[in-house]
Amino acid sequence: MEKDRYIRFDWAMKRMLRDKANFGVLEGLITVLLDEPVRIVEILESESNQQSADDKFNRVDIKARNSRGDIIIVEIQNTRELYYLERILYGVAKAITEHISLGNCYSEVKKIYSISILYFDIGKGTDYLYHGQNHFIGVHTGDRLQVTAKQENAIIRKLPKEIFPEYYLIRVNEFNKVAKTPLEEWISYFKTGEIPPEAKAPGLSEAREKLKYYNMTPEERHAYDEHINAIMIQNGVLDGAKLEGLAEGRAEGRAEGIVTVARNLKSMNLSIEEIIKATGLSSEEIAEL
Repeated sequence: MEKDRYIRFDWAMKRMLRDKANFGVLEGLITVLLDEPVRIVEILESESNQQSADDKFNRVDIKARNSRGDIIIVEIQNTRELYYLERILYGVAKAITEHISLGNCYSEVKKIYSISILYFDIGKGTDYLYHGQNHFIGVHTGDRLQVTAKQENAIIRKLPKEIFPEYYLIRVNEFNKVAKTPLEEWISYFKTGEIPPEAKAPGLSEAREKLKYYNMTPEERHAYDEHINAIMIQNGVLDGAKLEGLAEGRAEGRAEGIVTVARNLKSMNLSIEEIIKATGLSSEEIAEL
């Protein structure tokens, strides 16, 4: 009997998880991260968030309700970019502005949760999950600001955390342990593409049923296999490029080393965009090589 294989989450997000029939997978992930039940209302799409194929397929904006019945916006993105922090900020800003109608009052702005699934090294740090948010702290007193406003003859007190976005950075490659918690089961799936029978995290039972590799058509499997091969080649080339750049940089100077790396990547038929990400050179400089 053929062992079950499961489609990687990054591919599933591009092709399958936008389907209402598969909402349970995304609901499970969001529920585990926010530590409260979440139900998806709809996947948000607009003309403006389809500016490019990369922007559209590496990002999904979700309108959902939390356990209190509040509407929230959840932005999930797979990203591998040089300017990933700027990309995260850009995504949150778009999610806020695109989903409030012109002329609406600011009270209609919804709480945003930004979830970034990172398949690359982002720098120093020993954890595989980071969480951050805006806080206003007294410079001298150390207390947290609480805003008071009058609304319909009632005094409303809000903490900035109730309004400002929250950010989750999942560092897939930093996860190197046996999965014991629901969150760890999810991150293990992100990294390995495997969902063991004992995994009980919300959403993974749906993923186990909906995202089977052998449920795809032969054409879909071929496209998926090509995607995985491209990722493996890209990761190998980019990692090799970094090492080669360091070696060349020491021997000939950093600038000449980067040019050598770019020339090699170009000879391997990588896209201009990937070469820019790997070397930092401009498209004009690459065209001249």
